Amino acid sequence: MAKNLMIQGTMSGAGKSILTAGLLRLLRQDGFKVSPFKSQNMALNSYVTPDGREVGRAQALQAIAAGRTVSADMNPILLKPTGENASQVIVNGLPVGDMDAREYFSNKRKYVPDILNAYERLSKDSDIIVIEGAGSPVEINLRSEDIVNMGLAELVDANVLLVGNIDPGGVFAQLLGTVNLMPQKERDRVKGLIINKFRGDVSLLTPGLSMFKEYCDIPFAGVIPYMELGLDEEDSLSDILRERDGFAYPDKVKLAVIRLPYISNYTDFSIFENVEDVELIYTQEAKAVVDADLVIIPGTKNTLSDLKWMREKGLDVAVKAAAEKNTPVIGICGGFQILGRSIDDEKGLSLLPVDTRFADEKDLKQVEGVLPEIEGFYAPLGGKSFTGYEIHMGRTDAEEGASFVITKGSVLGTYIHGFFDSAEIAGTIVRMLFERCGIKREVPRIESRFTLQDKELDRLAVCLRENLDMDLVYRAIGI
Repeated sequence: MAKNLMIQGTMSGAGKSILTAGLLRLLRQDGFKVSPFKSQNMALNSYVTPDGREVGRAQALQAIAAGRTVSADMNPILLKPTGENASQVIVNGLPVGDMDAREYFSNKRKYVPDILNAYERLSKDSDIIVIEGAGSPVEINLRSEDIVNMGLAELVDANVLLVGNIDPGGVFAQLLGTVNLMPQKERDRVKGLIINKFRGDVSLLTPGLSMFKEYCDIPFAGVIPYMELGLDEEDSLSDILRERDGFAYPDKVKLAVIRLPYISNYTDFSIFENVEDVELIYTQEAKAVVDADLVIIPGTKNTLSDLKWMREKGLDVAVKAAAEKNTPVIGICGGFQILGRSIDDEKGLSLLPVDTRFADEKDLKQVEGVLPEIEGFYAPLGGKSFTGYEIHMGRTDAEEGASFVITKGSVLGTYIHGFFDSAEIAGTIVRMLFERCGIKREVPRIESRFTLQDKELDRLAVCLRENLDMDLVYRAIGI
């Protein structure tokens, strides 16, 4: 059986997902066969495994960090919000239905066998499993039914490192309050404390670390500096998703992603975030859409609700106005459906000659191939290779038959998540935009998202090795 270590946080946004990924990369570099595990995740940013199962995107990143093929065993329960108080429940990578919060809370203990069976399968093929918790481990009103924090730690007998985020302030109160709300048997599992996202001179923090010993006898495992990383975070907490009213750099190519209420897989566009002379924003403002050089409607977990919301905000009119002046408009997955003529009995934006009907079964598959010849505006994309995955309930019929992409004038739709991850496709899009905007500067070289991700994981591992007490970490693992 594999040894293990659990990363818990004082709150959502403590940085558990990224720290887990970094530790997995570090331990892999040290020669161990490692795997990630998160028993229950709530996220709209998801990924499809090679065998057609759905997991949280953060666990896919962690699998990449570990050098492992992504498996549904790494995230046996995924909750995808469909409304204010409801989620689609996905178990072992497949949907089992929609539940409101109370219904799921009363039923979730029945999924413990699924969690333990998944963990056992990973354990047979790993030296170390690094487990990520969720939210806070001391939501005392929820503790009796916990299957993701200390409840899971007890089930798999895991020691814990507790992480606090210093960036918003109050980190000592976060850590002490969390520990003091734990019963002694849970507190005994916490072998080290981590302060994450520290900015500035760490020597100024050192007296506080010493003074903290008066209140808590759990040692500090390290202080991790704030890092700008091009890695996937949990969708609800990413700084990237903070919507903007408009563009800050008028001389750059302007990309506007509509920040839908139920936006999913926003990482589809992250390859553009650090491209020189390109500004990408997430926005809910019609003016920003009209001002953009490229408009993107992303995926959504609730297509009809988000289409209604777009109409209420006047964004449907803004998107049509952009298309009428030949501004490129691209829809991914749910965004593709919105661009069509109809979705069930609801009228779409009618910018693409397609009609969508929802089905009972979800399409889950990885895809790869070469784009066919494309006439007109998007002709430069013809013949370009792509890889990606599809996650959708709708079945879309096109006038010209099924294809990887459907185009009409300056409008393009596709079901492929990860469509832009290819440096070839992303670079072609940027080149087209430079030409359209009359920018004479050389088009910057773009690396594939996979290459960038690997470099960032190595950089994160170096940072953790330099700033964590690795002897303490290995003792917590039991090595």
